[in-house]
Amino acid sequence: MNWRPPLSATRPGQARPEGELIWAHVNSIDRYLALCDLGARLRQHRPDLTLLISSDLAEQIPAPFQDGQIDLEQAPTEAPGDVRQFLDHWRPDLCIWGSGVPRRTLMRGLRDANIPSVLVDLTTDELPARASRWLPDQRQRLLSAFNTIMTPAAEVYDQLVRAGVDTSKISHTGPLRGSTCPPTYSEEDLNQMQKQLGGRPVWLTTHTRLEELTSILNAHRKALKLLHRLLLIVSLDNWSDLEAARAIIRGCGLNMADWDTGEEPEELTQVLLCDADDLGLWYRLAPVCLMAGSLERRFVGHNPLDAAALGSAIMYGKGNRGHADLYRQLTQAGAAVQVRSMGELADEVLRLSASDKAAEMALAGWRIVTEGAEATDHLLEVAQELLDVQEVEHETA
Repeated sequence: MNWRPPLSATRPGQARPEGELIWAHVNSIDRYLALCDLGARLRQHRPDLTLLISSDLAEQIPAPFQDGQIDLEQAPTEAPGDVRQFLDHWRPDLCIWGSGVPRRTLMRGLRDANIPSVLVDLTTDELPARASRWLPDQRQRLLSAFNTIMTPAAEVYDQLVRAGVDTSKISHTGPLRGSTCPPTYSEEDLNQMQKQLGGRPVWLTTHTRLEELTSILNAHRKALKLLHRLLLIVSLDNWSDLEAARAIIRGCGLNMADWDTGEEPEELTQVLLCDADDLGLWYRLAPVCLMAGSLERRFVGHNPLDAAALGSAIMYGKGNRGHADLYRQLTQAGAAVQVRSMGELADEVLRLSASDKAAEMALAGWRIVTEGAEATDHLLEVAQELLDVQEVEHETA
């Protein structure tokens, strides 16, 4: 994933796209990625929908990986004229606020423009304290302006109720994370490969870059000294790197099968080289997966949720800033482990191949995936309902 500075909210000549538009504001990469995922899922049902995302994250925001999305550097200020100009220009059909309790002027502008709003992922440290024990709780008026409030914290739920927010507006969900739609595979191919490998230990490196390949192969050679039948599946990040990767593997003296040319792994095959087309098959076949594109600190990493959803214990390197929060959550849950050197990589491959630890990590990863899906699925349902209401009101206006 390439990185670039986000677009300015006041960029001249930026016209509002036709069709429905959701404006979302976020304060973390995790929430940004979750709402990108939400936009992609909504477009499966509403192909003319545009997702407009603003943030204060500057160059941390990764480049959009989908059409129908516009990134802005900032939300409007609290100046009434800025709010009015922003809302008049973009005319959002729905606002999703993922940045703590928002500003009063903005909420007033949304209300005056009859734009529904959803407050998502409200955490304990984002909920402002009550200004005074002796005065009415002013938070109730601000928070009640939302159509729905989603929080992963039971404490926040209780405080919202005590503040006087209608309980029908509050949803206690898991934390908002990107969900996943894992790549498909052929059941026939999976059965054939499982039969052909005959119980051999297998590990996968996915999104592999040429700069990492030699270190990965050296780790594999080290592991082979103790686990002689170990098979490494190398899935490259770029199809154009296939020829160069073939030369690197041959230069390391490893016995290779080339999936792209129709070869299949045999008993003496040590490396199976492929591109990303059959990742659904390899995730299901390999209980241990290195999320490559991360072994050097300058890299940004890749989303590990597909691997977690399909039962892989996850390894990753130092270059993961594109999904740092997600890797941290997986690591804390016992679903992923960071490797900092070729030696550590070889040691982890051996550890996870020789015990039931990989199965324990896969189960922990599955829990993270399903926990994140709960909030995203609920938000998807809420967004659909509010957009449907807006559509009816626009038709009858």
